[in-house]
Parts: sequence; structure tokens; C-alpha cells
Amino acid sequence: MATTAPQGSFKRLVEVGRVVLINDGADTGKIAVIVDIVDHNRAIVDGPTTNVTRQVIAFKKVVLTDIVVKRLPRTIGSKALAKFLEKQQVVETWQKTAWAQKIVARERRAALSDFDRFKLMRLKKQQRFIVDHQTALLKKERA
Repeated sequence: MATTAPQGSFKRLVEVGRVVLINDGADTGKIAVIVDIVDHNRAIVDGPTTNVTRQVIAFKKVVLTDIVVKRLPRTIGSKALAKFLEKQQVVETWQKTAWAQKIVARERRAALSDFDRFKLMRLKKQQRFIVDHQTALLKKERA
């Protein structure tokens, strides 16, 4: 008789190889990989490809992502970890996620000047006018 694991509500488990997004401290916004678990509150993370130094970090300062580095040994060195990350294209996978793209868009919006925001508003206004005009024409055709 085959037994299946119970279906839980947690999809992202803390495990060696799990990619995390750091949301507090000097490395805010960078991704790293869990290389070892210290206790139920902390883990050792390392991000050689994203310039995150190996450090013990609390789980409340990171967010778990869906990305997992497969078959990663515990307490792997930084050079070997960089090879694993390059081989499995972890950074590229992260950059393709909607989450990373939202972060980039938020940073781009925050960097806009007042005049850039004004130009953006004008372009959105023009787009809205064109869409509304075409919608009105389609409604008129159907009536």
C-alpha cells in the first residue's frame, strides 16, 4: 500500500538549498541560499553571486522563495556554491519571476523625477483616450 505525504498548507519549507530574499539589513533586496540551519530561528545563508557574505541570519529577516538548489550539501563552501548556482541558473530563474520583476518596477518608479512622473501621467492619459475612443467605436458598431 502506497502512502502519500499529508497535504499541508505550507508550500515553502526551510531547507538547505532554499533560495531566500533578504528583507532587512545591509543586504536588503538581495537573494541568498540557505547552506545550513542553526536552530528553529536562524540559518546560515550565503550568496556568492549576489555579493551576500556568509552569515547567520534570522528567519524573520528573510522571505523564502519557491526556488530550491537541488542536491546541495550542507555547509558547502562559497566557491562550490557559486558553481552550483551558475549550473542551475538560480539568479536567472529569480530574475524571471513576477516577484523580482515587481521589485525592479518598484525601484524604477521610485527613481523617477518629478518631470518623469509628469511625462508618464501624460502618456497614460493619451493611452486611456485612445482605448476609450476605440471602445466607444466598437460599442457604436454593435448598437
